[in-house]
Amino acid sequence: MEARNTNREDPRPRLTQAALNLIQQALSIFDGDLRLAVCNRKYRQMFDLPEELTRPGATFEDTIRYLVLRGEYGEVSDTEEAVRVRVEQARTFQPHYMERTRPNGRTISVEGSPLPQNGWVTVYTDITDIKRQEALLRARSAELSDQVLAHAERLAAANRELAAANTALEEAKRELTEMEARTRLVTEMMPAHIAHVGLDLRYTFSNRRLSAVMPGSLSDIVGRHVEEALGARDFERILPGLSRAAAGEANVFEITHDISGRRIRIALTPDREGAEEVRGIYILSTDVTEEAQARAALGQTAKRELAAQLTSGLAHDFANLLTIIMGLQGRIERMEGMPPAGADLARATLAAARRGGTLLDRIATISGPREMRPVPTDLTVLLEELRLMAVPSLPEGVGLDIIASGVRGEVLVDAGAVQDSLLNLVLNARDALGAGGGRIVITARPVQETWLEISVADNGPGFTDEALKRGLDPFFTTKGGEGSGLGLSMIYDHIKLAGGTVKLANRPEGGARVTLRLPLRRAPAHRDEPRLVLLVEDRHEIRTDVREMLRALGHNVIETGSADEALDLAALQGIDIVLSDIGLPGPISGVDLAGALAQKGITAEIRLMTSRPPGDPVRAGAGTVPILTKPFTAAELAAFLNEPATR
Repeated sequence: MEARNTNREDPRPRLTQAALNLIQQALSIFDGDLRLAVCNRKYRQMFDLPEELTRPGATFEDTIRYLVLRGEYGEVSDTEEAVRVRVEQARTFQPHYMERTRPNGRTISVEGSPLPQNGWVTVYTDITDIKRQEALLRARSAELSDQVLAHAERLAAANRELAAANTALEEAKRELTEMEARTRLVTEMMPAHIAHVGLDLRYTFSNRRLSAVMPGSLSDIVGRHVEEALGARDFERILPGLSRAAAGEANVFEITHDISGRRIRIALTPDREGAEEVRGIYILSTDVTEEAQARAALGQTAKRELAAQLTSGLAHDFANLLTIIMGLQGRIERMEGMPPAGADLARATLAAARRGGTLLDRIATISGPREMRPVPTDLTVLLEELRLMAVPSLPEGVGLDIIASGVRGEVLVDAGAVQDSLLNLVLNARDALGAGGGRIVITARPVQETWLEISVADNGPGFTDEALKRGLDPFFTTKGGEGSGLGLSMIYDHIKLAGGTVKLANRPEGGARVTLRLPLRRAPAHRDEPRLVLLVEDRHEIRTDVREMLRALGHNVIETGSADEALDLAALQGIDIVLSDIGLPGPISGVDLAGALAQKGITAEIRLMTSRPPGDPVRAGAGTVPILTKPFTAAELAAFLNEPATR
């Protein structure tokens, strides 16, 4: 069978030309460059044009010149001027209708209409017979008023011009509809809510993204009032901004959406009709939660420095002592045959030691830099350790309930600081309950996969009005001389540094509630493969404890107490990580060791650890090398080793 020819000529242009040739009117289409695009056979016949002027590409100027020279427009004194005038008229592309009598005595009508592509189409109709009938009618109807007949002729001409204008209007309407569809598609794809409301605060347009930006809000809101779409609480917050925009003042502000906890930035722009009158308001709502969290963290970081420098020396020695205590307790906890009660005591001691590691930060966190140490943390285990520490300090008659719902898997938080904050709140609640006793309830839950919310509530007397206003201020206390006034302010400092919020409130049923909100960040998968670690630590007790942590994590360890020996050992085949203390005996510090290893081209990851607090000049000399602050737990060490490192 003969293969079908798939490259046949498209028959549609020939069909179109054949159809145009059957029309009894002459037709021509010129493009925006005044070149012939299409014409029919009647066009050539009516004007007796040569073949080259009826081919596509023939210029309008050549055609007019030919017709002028042949006398189509009567006797002309200046041929080129006549051609120029008609070419300039053609360039305007204005709809037109006219009638003229040709030199051969025939009368034709000429009706032209512009095309969207900047060309135009013209239809020429021989109306000689119609004109003869009109003359006969005029001659035979002398009683017919000349004025009425003239009006009828003008009306006919106006109708033809109107038809041409309607054609152009329909084309413009089609283009406008397409433009509106494209605009709506673009707005639907934007990660923001775009809307327009009238002065009656009813939506006239919405890109249907409101429920995506503010979960729980309505989606189909066109025709609805803003209060109905957002709810009474959020409407009350944005009403002042709407009022300002309705008065002609553009404004931008942020609110916290109650249902989702998201931070929303709202921009309101007046829709002006003319120069003065406002006829509505444009609304742009954007989710800026992550930006707000980053701003909060940056703002808190900028407050610190002086206290960290004052406590630098003391922190170094005290942190080393805590590292030894925590290492010993960890080894006791892992001893075989340890009775459950002993294991509980070991865990409680470890938790208390970790809390001791944060005590030196209390002054430093007011004005100096504080290092965040987020590690993968099982919230259930953290809260259970908190129970072990808190219950012994609660008097008889005070109960502690812990409710954790919906938080599955590990989350990234600074576990020691969170635990210390919660313990402070539990002890504050204990003091508020007093001798009468009561219950303390700790509740943890995720909020819209955006926040981790932990609240500590009690059924005591609640906060005073002054405490609600000033409770987070440094040195404010309701305990008289027994309180430092730093507890709540330290909690506030840590939570703000992490990008979260702290809220004080009284419960409707009585008692106080402190709510902490932290950014909810799921922990990444662990790197569990064993690696060979070169441990450099001059203090034997600390080196032993860190070595046991590394081995418990599944790693192999080579250890040394000097920088000189570390320089030789680091060149051994298979070393994956060099973990060194910053303070080493001799002229070479841990920072110098890291620089020397980098210069020698050692491929192992280089990491440092130190008891010096953030902001210490010696520590700052490490540059971009990752640093782990002592004391630390095995979980913190594991998270530190899993972070990207400098080589």
